[in-house]
Amino acid sequence: MTAVRPETTAQPHTDTSFPTGFVWGAATAAYQVEGAAAEDGRTPSIWDTFSRTPGKVRNGDTGDIAADHYHRYRDDVALMKDLGLKAYRFSISWSRVQPTGRGPGVERGLDFYRRLTDELLEAGITPVATLYHWDLPQELEDAGGWPHRDTAHRFADYAGIAARALGDRVGIWTTLNEPWCSAFLGYGSGVHAPGRTDPAATLRAAHHLNLAHGRAVGALRAALPSSGQTSVTLNLHQVRPLTDSPADAEAARRIDAVGNRIFTGPLLDGAYPEDLLADTRHLVDWGELVRDGDLAEISRPIDLLGVNYYSPTVVSLAADQGAGTRNDGHGASDHSPWTGSEHVAFHLANDELTAMNWAIDATGLHTLLTGLAASHPGLPLMVTENGAAFDDYASPEGRVDDPQRIAYLHAHLDAVRRAIADGADVRGYFLWSLLDNFEWSYGYSKRFGAVYVDYPTQLRIPKASARWYSRVIGNNALPR
Repeated sequence: MTAVRPETTAQPHTDTSFPTGFVWGAATAAYQVEGAAAEDGRTPSIWDTFSRTPGKVRNGDTGDIAADHYHRYRDDVALMKDLGLKAYRFSISWSRVQPTGRGPGVERGLDFYRRLTDELLEAGITPVATLYHWDLPQELEDAGGWPHRDTAHRFADYAGIAARALGDRVGIWTTLNEPWCSAFLGYGSGVHAPGRTDPAATLRAAHHLNLAHGRAVGALRAALPSSGQTSVTLNLHQVRPLTDSPADAEAARRIDAVGNRIFTGPLLDGAYPEDLLADTRHLVDWGELVRDGDLAEISRPIDLLGVNYYSPTVVSLAADQGAGTRNDGHGASDHSPWTGSEHVAFHLANDELTAMNWAIDATGLHTLLTGLAASHPGLPLMVTENGAAFDDYASPEGRVDDPQRIAYLHAHLDAVRRAIADGADVRGYFLWSLLDNFEWSYGYSKRFGAVYVDYPTQLRIPKASARWYSRVIGNNALPR
């Protein structure tokens, strides 16, 4: 087992290099890449159900086959080694390991992750495991899902099963990936599984996700060796008011409350912020929802905070234009049901856009990292997702040139480097994503991968950006 404990406190020794021991990786998620949706005891998750619901996923796409990583993981690990990756962040499918969300683990499912991690370790690549990347077993959703408190209990049991099976191989464990998306997109806007649109259920889900994290940290610490590290990954909104007006500043405060501090407050500071409670008291009784002992469990210390960043969130406040939500998948959403009677409007930071119509602005990543370093000094950080979708295609010669992605990565890696120079303890960077994959409600229409996947043949073609990233890793520095 290789635990990631890089020595990153020293300043970079040139204006383009990264600290010695900086962790270079790439990331994927189970439902997006594995396929084998009904093999070896795996049962449906909420994303299996959602993707089969007409009109929910573009072109009716599902993750049944995805990038077929379940069967092709050895080739994929060989590709990672060829690119020089030092770490691979993957997620474990809860439905594969504990199909009903209850009871003992299924060895056939656990064996896949044993094989995967053994292959990674043999290749000299550190496995980094995420327990939950949005694929709740459907049976638990049928019993109430994340708005139901019992789901947090079930998650802690699952965490213990995974840790006991893989703790001798995996040194870094992430409990949840982007719980904001699970709560607000799954139960609020309904654009993600399970597709519910209930503002009160959204807030209950957020609290129970927080509680699940805390209880899972306890289960992990009980099962892992002392060298094991725990973390959580948040897609924190880098919120900006559109103008300097008091109204827009108020819009930014409200979005910061429901976009960020609903998680950072209890997870890192041991309390929900008072303004969040005031903003949302018309929806839930927080005194009833948060029980004695919950905040102590939720705020158990972690070893790392994962930070996912794609684009800043620019907001303004206007007269109410009706409820409803707008969402771009990872970024902004109209939070009106949670932010009072006024309408919060969202704006692009600029007109330089990815294929997702997300504004490209690397300064937001620098601001986010240095802000976290200032507000929570001493907390190690990792950029656990950062990347961009573009309209990639393979040439007749079998090449995939993606200069826009190279420019995106260069700018954002430079933002990370500058944040480190400014005092942020950033210990690694994981490119999203290793492979083109099932991009949630967009199906296979968006390509985030450094490696192109031809889905009919499952042929892998490293894009120009993959080779560029490989050189960055080899040099531990950006090209001048």
